[in-house]
Amino acid sequence: MQNRFSITLDPDRVIFIYLSTRRYVAASTWPHFTLLGQSLGSLVLAWDAFSLLVPDIYVDTMGYAFTVAFAKLLFNIPTGAYVHYPTISTDMLESLPSGTTDTRTQIKRQYWQLFATLYIGCGKYVDRVMVNSSWTASHIRALWRHPNVSVVFPPCAVTELQQKIPASDDKPREKVLLCIAQFRPEKNHKLLIDAFARFYKQTKAHKDAKLVLVGSVRHSEDATRVYDLRLQAREVGVKNQVVFVTDAPWADVLKWLRIAWVGVNAMWNEHFGIGVVEYQAAGLVGVVHNSGGPKMDIVIETEGGKTGFHATTVEEFAAAFEEALSMPESEVREVRCRARKSAERFSEEGFESGWLREFGALLRA
Repeated sequence: MQNRFSITLDPDRVIFIYLSTRRYVAASTWPHFTLLGQSLGSLVLAWDAFSLLVPDIYVDTMGYAFTVAFAKLLFNIPTGAYVHYPTISTDMLESLPSGTTDTRTQIKRQYWQLFATLYIGCGKYVDRVMVNSSWTASHIRALWRHPNVSVVFPPCAVTELQQKIPASDDKPREKVLLCIAQFRPEKNHKLLIDAFARFYKQTKAHKDAKLVLVGSVRHSEDATRVYDLRLQAREVGVKNQVVFVTDAPWADVLKWLRIAWVGVNAMWNEHFGIGVVEYQAAGLVGVVHNSGGPKMDIVIETEGGKTGFHATTVEEFAAAFEEALSMPESEVREVRCRARKSAERFSEEGFESGWLREFGALLRA
């Protein structure tokens, strides 16, 4: 934790209990009807945990809503949930075409509606609901209709970044477009590479720009994904301009945040976006997807002006890259300062205050 995330834990106050049934919540265990399978599997995992320890308070932070209802029904104890992403969202339900005669689509719609009914039913067993963003809050309120939904932004290393990368740092920034994100499909590195290739072929002033992709590789599937992305960079003609940094320790992440000019994010409807906060705290100009938490909570319009750019398509990202790198020095400095100031809302102290407030309510329940 200290090496990868710069988080220090007190070993005398944190106890880990090993669970042997983790496989039941793995997506690979449920190749079909994955949402329902993982949720039912979480009950097996919860039973494993409850067999080892009967809790006085139960708080789910993993998105296993079925386990909250299970704990409430088994023990009648105070329950809470810190929701990063709703297991099923109103966006998902609305994404399927209506009025279709396609049998597969009709079955999928019925399955999603059944699962949504079960998921909505779990909400009534949660005493206190915390969510990580305004986007998540809107979906949870629509689904669970819960009276106690509180937005508690995740803890971000804002203070540390602002101390280690001060605004007065005189070192010149390099024309680096930095993406900090796990190498997973939904992070949409493919779009970023395509957008960078389009930008690079069109730009005249920024031929020294590079796209740096920093992220963790969890297993062989992620390693294959990185290999495919390398092939893509070669195919679109930017092999020498795209840099891959895998499983970097925090010290290396800091190095890239210190020298980069632009911070990029291409995930559609990302629930929050800690990496985007880190960009802002470190003084990068954000170019982020025009959706989810990055749009609603992080890269916002302040009283002084914008803190970055929003984009959706390859063309929009490419244009934003050009604009972000072409701003006059005085304007860049203003955007950086506004972004750093805006990022202070996501400090570890802010998270602790919100968490303790909600946890205190559970203690009094």
